[in-house]
Amino acid sequence: MRDTRESRLLLVLLIAVAFALITVDIRGGEDSPVDGARQGAATVFGPIESGVSAAVDPVGNAVSAIRDSGERHDRLAALEEENAALKARLGSDDRSRSRLKQLDKMLKIAGQGQYGIKGAQVIAIGAAQGFSWTITIDVGANDGIKRDMTVLNGEGLVGRVTTVGPDTATVLLASDPDFTVGTRMESGDELGFASGQGDRPLRVELLNGKAEVKKGDRLVTFGSQADRPFVPGVPVGVVSRVDPSGGGLTRTLYVTPYVGFTKLDIVGVVVETPKKDPRDSVLPPKPKPTPRPTVTVTVTPSAEAPVDGQNQQEQ
Repeated sequence: MRDTRESRLLLVLLIAVAFALITVDIRGGEDSPVDGARQGAATVFGPIESGVSAAVDPVGNAVSAIRDSGERHDRLAALEEENAALKARLGSDDRSRSRLKQLDKMLKIAGQGQYGIKGAQVIAIGAAQGFSWTITIDVGANDGIKRDMTVLNGEGLVGRVTTVGPDTATVLLASDPDFTVGTRMESGDELGFASGQGDRPLRVELLNGKAEVKKGDRLVTFGSQADRPFVPGVPVGVVSRVDPSGGGLTRTLYVTPYVGFTKLDIVGVVVETPKKDPRDSVLPPKPKPTPRPTVTVTVTPSAEAPVDGQNQQEQ
């Protein structure tokens, strides 16, 4: 329809009629004269409305589902984030407990041996194939660390400091083939020299070729002159094998170290040496032997066995 004067008058007239019908319908209530026309319109347009509603409802439901799906996704994401945070916190707590346990054992060794130590964390490890067995720790010259200081942990001897930087230091592990430390047998004065063999037990050459040694005997560090690079009394390991004595000048032992060199975390550098040799006081308590069950066999006489008196009467 063109925008003319007549069309505008028709539009105004239609609007006026519509308002008039609405007014009559509202005032008439249930007896409204328009009610019949409304019902007729409902009869005609009802099926069309239902069809349109049926066609539109899936779209509306889809929109609602998308909205609800988004809300569920956000909630799921929030729950996953909370779970991840909880797992991280639990993991952190487990690690903290592990480090606290390591630190407690190391401080116990330091107290027993009267070693003044500087705690450190392992921040890097050297390659074990073709290179030296080394670790890097997060303390250095600024922390009072110097070359040729003893390094230990809560288990025993870890190694010695070889290189020192301002805030870090390199430690040569006792498992390195170039590592050698003087040792002393527990409860005796048999001396020797332990050398690293990588991931195999330490090799110890006792100076006395006729020394009485057996599997399970334990060794500690003998100590160096002026306690550098090794302080005395640090646990080294347990004898796992003894080579037969061949009448030579030395005797060879193989010692399983107390320290697990592949799982180092918290260590301590001995910055103050003990006033006296702690001897064997730093060694852990010996494990108690497992009791072997004793089997007692009781023989019960058979009921059918003849009695001596009865045998004599029958004769």
